[in-house]
Amino acid sequence: MNDILNDFDVDIFSIEKLFFNNNVKTAIEVAQARGIMLLVAHKHNLTIREYTPGQIKQGVTGYGRADKKQVQKMVTSLLSLSEIPKPDDTADALAAALCAANSNYNEMVV
Repeated sequence: MNDILNDFDVDIFSIEKLFFNNNVKTAIEVAQARGIMLLVAHKHNLTIREYTPGQIKQGVTGYGRADKKQVQKMVTSLLSLSEIPKPDDTADALAAALCAANSNYNEMVV
């Protein structure tokens, strides 16, 4: 992540807020990875935007309860991609980035 941030001109770091699920092992691993990502973003002095899954779905599809396939299709369409990004987490990350970009654009326009 550090290398990526060094290679690109990034101002805003968008990340999904952690929500607790029934799989504690997965929740702990995700929390650890998320903590590392937030630390790297902070060290690069980035503005950090955190969104709930519903906010990301709303920001990308216009519907906060959209399913994964709807989000994937909208990400593909909005970014003019030839196919749905793989693995699924890639589409989720792109959706979070689109949500932040749209939110930041709206803040700048107001």
